[in-house]
Amino acid sequence: MPSGIIIINKPAGWTSMDVCAKLRGMFHEKRVGHAGTLDPMATGVLPVFVGQATKAVAFAEGGEKEYLAHLRLGITTDTQDTTGTVLSESPVAATEAELRAVFLRFTGEIMQIPPMYSAVKVRGRKLYELARKGAEVERKPRPATIYALELLGRTAENEYALRVRCSKGTYVRTLCHDVGAALGCGGAMSALTRTMAAGFTLAEAVTLEQVQQQKETLLRPTDSLFREYPAHRITDAETERRCRCGNPIRADVPDGTYRVYAQDGSFLALSRAAGGVLTAMRNFFGA
Repeated sequence: MPSGIIIINKPAGWTSMDVCAKLRGMFHEKRVGHAGTLDPMATGVLPVFVGQATKAVAFAEGGEKEYLAHLRLGITTDTQDTTGTVLSESPVAATEAELRAVFLRFTGEIMQIPPMYSAVKVRGRKLYELARKGAEVERKPRPATIYALELLGRTAENEYALRVRCSKGTYVRTLCHDVGAALGCGGAMSALTRTMAAGFTLAEAVTLEQVQQQKETLLRPTDSLFREYPAHRITDAETERRCRCGNPIRADVPDGTYRVYAQDGSFLALSRAAGGVLTAMRNFFGA
């Protein structure tokens, strides 16, 4: 059965789950999951895990992400992006220098109020379900970290391209909304492309059309997700047997996280070393 990771360049108009459903049909495999939801209007990097590789999804959901976003000043909408209903329009007097100055207030650790059109649950109900019925409920601010916020240039009247590098759970459209509010004219996100997630970049992403044509040849091995960690290869049968049974194994390596491989080179586990002992964080036999 197919197993591995495929980096999709998600097209606009598709939900992340739409992409997974399409790939289930292409690969004839029920076990398909993604790491990091993208809104339908967004494009770009969507790591998708197929077959045994779905064991690794939890390791891919965190970490830094990077986006190319477009900010339109002078409007606010109910979705905080330009797909929504316009709530207000205001003249824009802010200069590029003033925009850059405001960015300083949104760099580092910040608090965001999740937008009503989001999958956050309040009392067991998803916010977007309530929003579609015209309801609005109080939401608690959530922490996010903006590692980099860079103005790339002006793309149209009152519209600017931004590079955003941020933590998991950051709402880029809320960031655009809040920047506009800080400038006093309002703002909304007009376009969004994710350029990096789980360590994979847009240059590595493929289209659904390419997957339809090339199928399994585009699947990356599961251990490619952990390429930042050093590899440790087991050299004797007894140690490999212990590892495959889920037991800690002795290893003369410095403390840290390792990709552990069998004698034949197959990927066995992501393990943490401490005091000369490797303990599996997650086993990936057959992934």
